Amino acid sequence: MKIKTDIVIVGTGIAGMFCALNFSKNKNILMITKTSADESDSFLAQGGICVLRNDEDYESFFEDTMRAGHYKNNKSSVEIMLRNSPEVIKDLIDYDVEFENKDGELIYTKEAAHSKPRILYHKDITGREISSKLLKQVIKRDNIKIIENMTLLNIIKHDNTCTGIVASGKNGQTSIIESDYVILATGGLGGLYEHSTNYGHLTGDAIAIAIKNNIELENINYIQFHPTSFYSKESGRKFLISESVRGEGAVLYNKNMERFVDELLPRDIVTKAIQKQMKIDKTEFVWLSMKHMGSEKIKKRFPNIFNYCLEHGYDAAEDLIPVTPAQHFLIGGIKVNLNSKTSMNHLYAIGETSCTGVHGANRLASNSLLECLVFGKRAAKNIEKNYRNLADIKRNVNLGDYNNLENLKSTYKNIIFNEIERINSDYGSNNN
Repeated sequence: MKIKTDIVIVGTGIAGMFCALNFSKNKNILMITKTSADESDSFLAQGGICVLRNDEDYESFFEDTMRAGHYKNNKSSVEIMLRNSPEVIKDLIDYDVEFENKDGELIYTKEAAHSKPRILYHKDITGREISSKLLKQVIKRDNIKIIENMTLLNIIKHDNTCTGIVASGKNGQTSIIESDYVILATGGLGGLYEHSTNYGHLTGDAIAIAIKNNIELENINYIQFHPTSFYSKESGRKFLISESVRGEGAVLYNKNMERFVDELLPRDIVTKAIQKQMKIDKTEFVWLSMKHMGSEKIKKRFPNIFNYCLEHGYDAAEDLIPVTPAQHFLIGGIKVNLNSKTSMNHLYAIGETSCTGVHGANRLASNSLLECLVFGKRAAKNIEKNYRNLADIKRNVNLGDYNNLENLKSTYKNIIFNEIERINSDYGSNNN
């Protein structure tokens, strides 16, 4: 099957959806997603989204982001993200996103490694609130079409120009989608790991495709582990216990009920402390205590977390919660410039699959949703400004290369891990 459109966006997380909404309505946009449109990690985000509160907060916010990233961040990217944050928050509110407020005044919370409260939130389901409201807006647009259960297999290219994609639908039919621009918003690669907070279908396909097509990458060995996922022997995605819990005062204990780390240190430091403590204790988890918050506050501030723990046998107001680190976020990715353009013409990457350099070597809590929005919007605006039609370019695709999808899936997984191993052997590991 052959499909023609102006722009293809691969992925329906907040990066892809916000990008789509920032195109003019005269552009035909096709969004594809591997499963259903609401099964992206954006929907799972609990904590919140950072925002620059005022000019006086700039130096502090900038320093917190740089310090968490071990000063390996791209300073220009960080500045762009911070300066544009009030605008994208206004955009979200205009799209009916609701953040916690008191008498119309926004309420800000604080998370680990932040020196000041600057995080907006909606209960403990901020990602779901933002994503669901953006999805409603996308569905309203006549110029945007979503195809679910369609998997990206490869890009189509002519010299160093991307001219579309090859994708496989639910029935296994391979489609050629011709377009003027392609935007990769495929999320992370947690599905490749045994223990991850990501959806299992997020397997880094865009990263493997980039490697295969000689598209520049940056720091794909920078893999962040979240310190506190709910410990379970069950297979599948691990439930995240938000950083906001520790930001509100939750503490960590070893098996002897002793605190062993400052819970508000950056994620990589807390993760390593937990891993070290588990080795000392010879356990598979440590304990997280929210008890001192009181039942009323826990249920109001963290209803989703409270209910999940209760369903799994733990009353967060009375019991200690078993937690353990799990793979959480790809900090590196497909290298992009300040407008989210990759090293290939007409190909952009946004969200977790891209590397803007904002996070350096370790992501500061609640900067991910903000990065998605700021650079997703910049991608749309840059494409609009420089739009060039590719109607005259021929697309040559050998569909025989995609007869064995299971083999292709395995090949892509090996490509990613081999590249990570190669980088680690050359430069040293940076798993956070």
